[in-house]
Amino acid sequence: MGLLSELKLAVPWGHIAAKAWGPQQATPVLCLHGWLDNANSFDRLIPLLPKDFHYVAMDFGGHGLSSHYSPGFAYYQENFVSEVRRVVAALKWKRFSLMGHSFGGIVGGTFTSIFPEMVDKLILLDTMPFGLDHNTPHPQGVENLLTYRRGAIEHMLQAEASQKPRQVASPEEMLQGFLKRNSHLSEENARLLLQRGTTEVATGLVMNRDRRMTVVFTEAAASAWLTWINCAGTQGRPVGGWGQPERSISFVSRELFVHSIKQLQARVLLVKAIQGYYNVKKEDTNKNVLLFMEDMLRSILKERFQYAKVPGNHYVHLNQPEIVAGIISAFLQSQEPPPHQP
Repeated sequence: MGLLSELKLAVPWGHIAAKAWGPQQATPVLCLHGWLDNANSFDRLIPLLPKDFHYVAMDFGGHGLSSHYSPGFAYYQENFVSEVRRVVAALKWKRFSLMGHSFGGIVGGTFTSIFPEMVDKLILLDTMPFGLDHNTPHPQGVENLLTYRRGAIEHMLQAEASQKPRQVASPEEMLQGFLKRNSHLSEENARLLLQRGTTEVATGLVMNRDRRMTVVFTEAAASAWLTWINCAGTQGRPVGGWGQPERSISFVSRELFVHSIKQLQARVLLVKAIQGYYNVKKEDTNKNVLLFMEDMLRSILKERFQYAKVPGNHYVHLNQPEIVAGIISAFLQSQEPPPHQP
């Protein structure tokens, strides 16, 4: 299944870029990439999926070929959720399925709980539908979260005020730096993401993404973030010149997590990579948190929840798409159970 077209959808701050595969009149599937990735994240998976669907992979604002947010407009989760609503409105979709990898899954899950009547199926690729905040019993975790968020705001303001030109690198330097920060990616797939994530200039390549998402943290802010993440039970990317999605995520309490799951009308497929983002060892304190989320999905959604554990790392859908393609294909083509009544 070849690429059908490149799309450019108008939004108040510019445009959202997207790419589409499959017949336009077929059942629609919107694909949401991870933090600082882009729509090319799905280039190797979508050709392996059923051809009687219409797939659209969008670049979030500030990512890939999409416009950067206007000055003073922060990259918060709610804004990405609003982007999804804008895109489906522009495409005139009334009901569709969502497939999200990593941060894209959290955005997709949030959208699905807010607009439950619009989403038919939700596919989560090595992610969860919401970020769970369970720091309340840990005063140190709360204190460090506040310190981190304060530092993130201050650094965003510094990035907006900075007059430094964008960093230019040779293609090889760009590739090696990208691989260093993304150890889960193969060289081939790093090049694939860089194709859409960079622009060629006279002296080399520059990153397309908005540098407000990739500010360099001070030692204090980095330390605060790492301490909070250890309490929160998630595993982040390396700190230093690389943005962290956690400062954009709207974390929810256990009570709100349960309430949000109860709002879902969609069927949900959770694909977990064994060596992925949620790779927890038996001694890890966050094991109970992950089990809580999975158990709630099972107990609340019942037959509308499907779980698959697959070999591979956080980018298994890109590195080894054949491992997940069959699972996703069967889920997309499966029949619906009776409509859910919240």
